[in-house]
Amino acid sequence: MPQANEEADMSHSVGQVAALAGITVRTLHHYDEIGLLVPGERTAAGHRRYTDADLDRLQQILFHRELGFPLEEVAVLLDDPAADPVDLLRRQHAVLTARIGRLTEMATAVERAMEARKMGISLTPEERFEVFGDFDPEAHAEEAEHRWGSTEAYRESQRRAASRTKEDWKALTRELDGLHRAVADRMAAGDAPDAPAVTDLAERHRLFISRTSYPCDHGMHRRLGEMYVQDERFTATYDAIRPGLARYLRDAIAANEAAERDRARARAANAVGTERGEGGSSAS
Repeated sequence: MPQANEEADMSHSVGQVAALAGITVRTLHHYDEIGLLVPGERTAAGHRRYTDADLDRLQQILFHRELGFPLEEVAVLLDDPAADPVDLLRRQHAVLTARIGRLTEMATAVERAMEARKMGISLTPEERFEVFGDFDPEAHAEEAEHRWGSTEAYRESQRRAASRTKEDWKALTRELDGLHRAVADRMAAGDAPDAPAVTDLAERHRLFISRTSYPCDHGMHRRLGEMYVQDERFTATYDAIRPGLARYLRDAIAANEAAERDRARARAANAVGTERGEGGSSAS
């Protein structure tokens, strides 16, 4: 009798096996009925008891099911007397490794799609390369959201970007590239950053941002100009067009803001003079 208890302790009930394997009792009953996994033992009452060898076979069954094999093929593979268990495991490992590789690629593609959605750029990778070249806007998406995500300017930029097509992006990229080249040409010609022709280009740059991304007043534009110099990534982008362009554009933007302040003071003075003139006319 003690021996019978020891043997019972070395086997497992159908409920225990179902819990261990993460499958249902009904599934185990089905495997038994079709002869795929017949329990190695039965109790006196006829209840199924699974041995360690049965658990090994169940593991192989579940491996093959996960790999997409029909139950009929699983039975043939496991019951082949010439089959080498080690070779079977090796093949399973190779298939799983290949599947992991494919799933990793799919996960990466999904991550890129999520980042593109964050940026509001609904373009394929090929289209993004066609539009932006080596610059990848997705690479800065998370940082941009972290730095400016709570601002209305960021939300407005996202709203505008989400509605653009590939052709829209290409047209805007061409326009911005043209502005950058024009500033670089003024720099090459020896114009000072505060020369009227250069500050006019800086103003066009500000208006481009306001029209395409978010309302950009002169103060915000000046802060952007500072970022072009302080952030080495922006500096590298501008200096690749012409060495020193980032600093030159920053100075032109600052000069344009100063000129706008002067114009604002002049307008205010004219308004005051006009009001006084009108007041004097009425008094007389």
